[in-house]
Amino acid sequence: MTAAPAGADLLELSARDLAAAVRTRTVSAREVLDAHFARIDAVNPAVNAVVTQVRERAYEAAARADELTAGTPADELPPLHGVPMTHKDTHATAGIRTTSGSPVFAEHVPEHDDLVVARFTAAGVISTGKNNVPEFAAGSHSFNELFGTTHNPWALDRSAGGSSGGAAAAIASRIQPLGDGSDMGGSLRNPAAFCNIAGFRPSAGVVPSAPTGNAWAWLGRSGPLARSVDDLALAMSVLAGPDPRIPLDCPAPRSGFRALAAEDPPDPGSRPLAGVRIGLSTDFGLGVPVEPEVAELLRTQAQVFEELGAVVEEAVPDLRDADEVFDVTRAFDMAVNLRTVVAEHRELVKPEIVWNVEKGLALTAEQLMDAALARTRLYEAVRVFFDRWDVLLTPTSQVLPFPSEERWPHSVAGMPMQTYVEWMRSASLISATGCPAVSVPGGFSPGGLPVGLQLVAAHGHDVGLLRTARAYDHATRHADVAPRL
Repeated sequence: MTAAPAGADLLELSARDLAAAVRTRTVSAREVLDAHFARIDAVNPAVNAVVTQVRERAYEAAARADELTAGTPADELPPLHGVPMTHKDTHATAGIRTTSGSPVFAEHVPEHDDLVVARFTAAGVISTGKNNVPEFAAGSHSFNELFGTTHNPWALDRSAGGSSGGAAAAIASRIQPLGDGSDMGGSLRNPAAFCNIAGFRPSAGVVPSAPTGNAWAWLGRSGPLARSVDDLALAMSVLAGPDPRIPLDCPAPRSGFRALAAEDPPDPGSRPLAGVRIGLSTDFGLGVPVEPEVAELLRTQAQVFEELGAVVEEAVPDLRDADEVFDVTRAFDMAVNLRTVVAEHRELVKPEIVWNVEKGLALTAEQLMDAALARTRLYEAVRVFFDRWDVLLTPTSQVLPFPSEERWPHSVAGMPMQTYVEWMRSASLISATGCPAVSVPGGFSPGGLPVGLQLVAAHGHDVGLLRTARAYDHATRHADVAPRL
């Protein structure tokens, strides 16, 4: 048996390699957990990513995992056996406090796991607590009245993004290799971009958001974050699949992700993207403002895709209807989900949520009908685009990580922003299309702040999208660089 890695070395392993080390008894689940909690003790006071811990429960789970390891052939153990993970504080965890970052639910302890948590647990994950979110996951900056602000591991005075900002900061800080998140207007992609990791928003129905009050909701998605696209594929191999509680079809079966996760990495110097057609846009064809450092890095990194064999040209679908589709659908969903909370606890809820819920409650039948027609036009425009192109390449976020004391950026590239979601259009426009999207680390600004690249594919083409992202990820390995905490 090879020597067990030291605690610090364990924290640098991918989820795949960490689970393999536990399965082969190179290291015990308890030793992995020791390193995980030691890292929380060392860096969490600075980044404030982890807000709830369940150490005794986690060590009991690690003991059971080690017992299972001792009596089971390695190839029969689950794919994430012994991997520790804190979960997003909006995902229900049975027996673990789940606050959604709100004083309204400060002491809420669910009796069930959300599906994404349950599937990770079934795959061998050891739950260790919860990570920080903006209140009710509203907005792309992770702060709330209960736990304060999560800070960016790359610059502690900057935002880690949101709403999966606690997860992204924990992964970038080497607290854990993998995390769960959700994304309505960029909540997986923006924090991934801000923290130099990868985040994947799947097609609708691929990872059902269950249980839920509105089983037909399509805008919000659940998905994984990790330091590599390889680990995203591994996560999707256990998360993907239909659930009878959600009536949406699953257009990308688990088997496709499982096959991708098992593929060997591309050979160095090869052209794994030969024949892939990539449309490039910095402004989404709408004049969307993007900070110059972000746009410049995007164009520079586009050359990497060309070196890998892809054809890259300026092209973008007609997204003129995307703002209307997103704004109306988001307002409607916010009102469906939170109108009772706002009505009963208005004084405890942040003003951005009150505004968004009231916007939803004020929607007219005409607005809903217009949005339905706009969504149809948008779908057709995107379908036509992906008849010619395989992937769309854009900035993930329009801005670099902004000062953490700001609630949201009030200007982008000199253009004023009127609402707390307007600065996120680079992500929300894509959300409106319904397409799968992944943010991958694209390098760093001249000032050393992370920048993410967003890759988008046609609905249901999730595996092909991750394969393209994986080729770029292996060629660049930006996420191998760790922040100096």
